Amino acid sequence: MVTRTPSTPRTLLRTVVVPAVPAEVWQVIGDFGAFPDWHPHLLPSTIENGADPETPGAVRAFTYEGRVVLRERLLAKDPASHAYRYSVEAPSFPVTGYEATLSVHPHEEGAEVRWQGTYEAESADAVAQVEQVFGDGTYATGLAALRERFMRQPE
Repeated sequence: MVTRTPSTPRTLLRTVVVPAVPAEVWQVIGDFGAFPDWHPHLLPSTIENGADPETPGAVRAFTYEGRVVLRERLLAKDPASHAYRYSVEAPSFPVTGYEATLSVHPHEEGAEVRWQGTYEAESADAVAQVEQVFGDGTYATGLAALRERFMRQPE
């Protein structure tokens, strides 16, 4: 008999500081539909049903070999504060309520980009999967590419 532990709320956070003003960084990352344009290791994605990628409710679908493998729904977007929040629909591992926020904040060295996810997990294995897939594979990789992009720009 397998005993399940109750779901535990979890938070995943990765940050990076880039040498640019927040508005410049937001110009690169603020378009919900253009995610693969700045992230180097993501699958191709499209906004489903011709929805406006700036409007909450829009769904971006990532595909692999012609099959949708992940959907993310825009929940809120606030260009004035350089942030948007989205949910991951039906993740491929045992977590529920996964929501993430991508935001840009002023920093003494330019701009700090924060990528934070919250979710509930029933096991340490699920937490490890989220850390590996989203924390290291998606968040950290994308933030490192963003930093590199702004480090290469002329002063």
